[in-house]
Amino acid sequence: MVTLAFDGRTGASGDMLLGALLAAGADRSALGVLERELGVRYDVAETTRCGISATRVEVVLADESTSHDRSHDQSDGGRSQDHSHDHSDEVHSHEGTEGHAHEHTHAEGHGPERSYGEVVDLVESMGLTGTVEDTALAIFELLGEAEASVHGTDLESTQFHEVGADDAIADVVGVALLLADLDPDRVVTTPLATGGGEVSMSHGIYPVPTPAVVELAERADWSLQGGPLETELLTPTGAAVLAHVAAGVERLPSLNIEQSGYGAGAKSFDRQPNVLRATVGEEAERLRQEPITVLETNLDDASPEIIGSLQETLVDAGALDVTVVPTTMKKSRPGHLLKVIVPPADAEQVARALAAETGTLGVREHGSGHRFVADRSVESVTVDVEGRSYELDVKIGRFGGDPGEVFDVSAEYDDALRVASETDLPVREVCRRAENRARSRFL
Repeated sequence: MVTLAFDGRTGASGDMLLGALLAAGADRSALGVLERELGVRYDVAETTRCGISATRVEVVLADESTSHDRSHDQSDGGRSQDHSHDHSDEVHSHEGTEGHAHEHTHAEGHGPERSYGEVVDLVESMGLTGTVEDTALAIFELLGEAEASVHGTDLESTQFHEVGADDAIADVVGVALLLADLDPDRVVTTPLATGGGEVSMSHGIYPVPTPAVVELAERADWSLQGGPLETELLTPTGAAVLAHVAAGVERLPSLNIEQSGYGAGAKSFDRQPNVLRATVGEEAERLRQEPITVLETNLDDASPEIIGSLQETLVDAGALDVTVVPTTMKKSRPGHLLKVIVPPADAEQVARALAAETGTLGVREHGSGHRFVADRSVESVTVDVEGRSYELDVKIGRFGGDPGEVFDVSAEYDDALRVASETDLPVREVCRRAENRARSRFL
């Protein structure tokens, strides 16, 4: 399984995502369709951030720019936010390889402020492939929903300000084009740094992360972390793109790396490289790590009925697994050791349910760790017995998710028992036939 992994410790923005994808192997020519349709050009150059070579992408107006070599570092040019609020055109002069000065006009803030519906119409008019168009529209829908939630409006009446300008549209659709070119099986990101301090927006001054970024993070699978700098590091465009395309991971996965690269942000910092790293590689098929904590208590006066019901009541409260172990307690009295596996976030409510159900006065917690778990799915198969077909479920265990390596096939016992009672076959024979049918389909 080919995985594209982003390292979000310095946040993300639209231009950083473009640069990272190009540096990690996406084809620059994939952006040509958008340059023709939107009337912009992607100005791609190599730069450095704290000694790290990175790819910097700026969106410029195509009709006012000429092709030139721009390999020097523009660490003081541009702005760090993809939702900047000064919409005046910026004209930059660069020296070409033969000493001629070339000027281009940045597309930042260029074009009208568009409503959500106008952005959708524009994207749909570009003649993009289905996958690229679907990705871009899904990202803009997330942006629109976030803006609508912040301002208390509905999606259709949402007016985009900064993210409706040409450069923001070029960022979102450009990322969709480059992702389609790379075509990874999976995209992940580590926790995304937001930065800190305050940022000036069209509606006023807000603390970092901005309201739109917070709304997008609520809809995302990844997590946020503050810092490490007192400036905005995660922009709404960057957050929206990753909210749609990326799953969250606590650390970079184990990859056989094929390509990697860095996308540079506009600003340079003294000790923190303002770059987004993208790594592409084959992900080893493995068990997933899932954070857990373990709760324990000793019971010496709970009735058998109460102990027997804990499997149901504690799972309803959030437990992942409940185990009851007979033991000998003080004064050689028989008792039970109760062990409960639970997600860390649900530990307190499960401990409360445990106390309420059993009357125990203390619950021990064995700290947060993790367990290794396999990806699993339940598939339906059909077994034929004497001319009749019987349907039952089979659990498929995989390393690395679908279509990862299948290592276990197990028929659901209750289904097998039902079929056995209807056919007079032994339960284990029903299980064998169902599992063989599943192996023929999934192995």
